[in-house]
Amino acid sequence: MEITFNTPALLFPAISLLLLAYTNRFLALSKLVRHLHGEYSHVKKNTILLKQIKSLRRRINLIKYMQALGVFSFLCCVITMYCIYTSYLAVSKFVFALSLLSLLASLVISLFEIIQSTKALELELSDMEGLEKEGFLSELWEDKSEKN
Repeated sequence: MEITFNTPALLFPAISLLLLAYTNRFLALSKLVRHLHGEYSHVKKNTILLKQIKSLRRRINLIKYMQALGVFSFLCCVITMYCIYTSYLAVSKFVFALSLLSLLASLVISLFEIIQSTKALELELSDMEGLEKEGFLSELWEDKSEKN
């Protein structure tokens, strides 16, 4: 397979949009953290609030890794273009593969963050409903014989 300047350049807009989406998720979380901090300082030991804070901490860490891998992927694309420019084709293929793997890892972590986000929303709903209900994914894998 031959890599040209166009190959890594195709990822530039995709990675840029992905990083923008990750940044928007981070900004929304930071707003939520500030809101929960205000609630936490006014309310004494609320278990749902503590679970939400724990979930937010996990989600913030996931977003940090998503962004880091996205930026690393972007940098690898730039290095790939430089390697193509200087005719280091073997190195350019390796670095481009590294860029793709980094982008893939970023997307997988993004999926985990979305699942964590869904769990946090279900926690909020369970508080309003007064129920401790598992999420959709756990219902899919739940053993039907346990219900009977």
